[in-house]
Amino acid sequence: MRRSILITGLLLALSPLCQAGQIYKWVDAQGQTHFDAQPPAGQAATVVTPAIGSVPAPPPRPAVPASTPVGDQKAVDAKVKKQIADQEVLRKAYCEKARTNLAQLENNARVREEINGEVRRLTEEERQTRLLETRKAVEENCS
Repeated sequence: MRRSILITGLLLALSPLCQAGQIYKWVDAQGQTHFDAQPPAGQAATVVTPAIGSVPAPPPRPAVPASTPVGDQKAVDAKVKKQIADQEVLRKAYCEKARTNLAQLENNARVREEINGEVRRLTEEERQTRLLETRKAVEENCS
C-alpha cells in the first residue's frame, strides 16, 4: 500500500516533466523488447504511437476436434497447425499493443483518449484502473 502511494506521489510530482512525452521502443542484444521515455544510447529505437483505450480482448484459443477418421488425420493436423500459427500471430500483435499501452500509461501522467471524435483527459483514478487492467492482461496473455 505504501509503495503504491509513493509511486502515485512521485508520478504526480513528476507529471509536469512528462507531459505527453514520446515513448521509445527497442530490442536489446538478448532479444528483450524495452519501452522507455528516453532513447537508448548508441542503439536504434522507434517512436511508439500509443493507442490508449481499453485493452482489447485476447484472441480466442483454437479448438481441436475431438475425433476424426484416421485417413483425414494429416489434413486435420495441418489445419490445426495453421490455426495455432494464426492464433500465435494474433496473440503477438495483441501483446505488442498491450505492452505499448502499458508503457504509455506508466510513463505519462497526463493521458488523453479520443471517444467519438472527442478528446478528453483520463483522471488519475481512470489511468490507474487502466494501468492495473493492462498489467493483468499482459501477465495473463503475454508470458
